[in-house]
Formats: sequence, C-alpha cells, structure tokens
Amino acid sequence: METTSRVGATAPATEGGQGLASDRGTVDGYLRAPFPWYGLDEAFTGPRWLMQVGMASDGAVEHGSIGHGDTPSVLHEGAAGAEPREKFAVVVTVAAHPSRRVAGGSGLLEATSVSSAAWLAGVGLLSFTWPGQMDHGLRDDWLEQQTETAWALADDLGGPEWSTLSLPVDGVAAPFHYRESEFGWVLAGSTEAGVHLGAYGRGMSAYGLGFAAVKDVAAYA
Repeated sequence: METTSRVGATAPATEGGQGLASDRGTVDGYLRAPFPWYGLDEAFTGPRWLMQVGMASDGAVEHGSIGHGDTPSVLHEGAAGAEPREKFAVVVTVAAHPSRRVAGGSGLLEATSVSSAAWLAGVGLLSFTWPGQMDHGLRDDWLEQQTETAWALADDLGGPEWSTLSLPVDGVAAPFHYRESEFGWVLAGSTEAGVHLGAYGRGMSAYGLGFAAVKDVAAYA
C-alpha cells in the first residue's frame, strides 16, 4: 500500500478495555500532537474518553482515538446477531503527511492516507471482538488473519465492500467510505484541517454522526 503507513499503528484494546487512557501521561501524548483531534460533535451528549496515542519510530505522534458512549467490552462472534450490550463509537484521528525522513536520516516513514484511518478503525473494531468457541491460543492467529483482511480492505476503498455516505465535519458535509460487518461498522474520510478520520462502533448508527475538532483535549485528564 503506497500511501498507507502502519508506523505506530497499534490497535486499542485486545480485551476488557485495556486500550483506554488511564493516566496523565496519555493525555500529555495528545497534547504533544501538532494537529487537531476530532470527536463526535456537540449533538452527542454522552460520555467521552481517550484511548492510547500511536507514535512513529521517531517519537512523533501519529494518531489517537477518542471513544464515545459506553466503554466497549469484547463481543463474541456468536452474539453478533444479538442486540449489542454497549453502544459506542470511537473516532480515530490520523495526522496527514507525505513520506518523510526519520530524524537523523536513519529511515523513511511512509505517507498516511484515508486508507491509514480505515485500517486503524478496522483493527480497532476487531480489538473488541472475540470469536465464539475459540480459546486464547487460537485467537492470536484469528486476530492476525482478520488484521490482514482489514489491511486489504483499507487498501481498496473503491471496492465492493465499501459504500459512501456524507457526514458533517465541523459543520460542513464531507464524503466518507463506509462498511458494515458482523462485528460493527467502520468508516473513513479526510478533513480540511490536515487530518484523516476513521471511526468504528456498535449499537450507534453511523448515519447520524457528525464530527468536530476537540476544543480542549486536556479536559479529558
């Protein structure tokens, strides 16, 4: 994938909400970012919470996620047809930049793109999904396989797995790529503020969402 980077791309939690921010250091990571963070707009009045930031090999903040609604727990695949226990949406903000040299000239970081946001959102959704009747040892293999599938899907945003919808970003309609699976939904798009946006969730309809820049991320501390 030419324009998508996995640099610093660590999925949120693997189980039980372990990816949620729990200390001041995580908030400081958000404050170091030279780009704006995005979340749902003011139409959403429920709880909001930070997740871990992702950093490139040179220490630059690359992406981070802000959750909305219920704190998600792992959904068993066998229960995918049932009503979700939690209703949540997570917004992923990815710094938009071309390929660049690592400080000191020791390497080259790939450019980021909408596909970067789509992949991070896809993997984020997987991190809260557990295949039914599968033990812990086999889940690692399953997660690796599903992660590669999410990567392939993110690299083909014009493919049949994706549809398009228009959602407001800072009050202005913007196009997004959207797909649903048995685990939930994923969407990805870009902003005029120099970042790409991804989002994933369950129990909350993606069609009624709007996004806006976070005015004060320090308020999450």
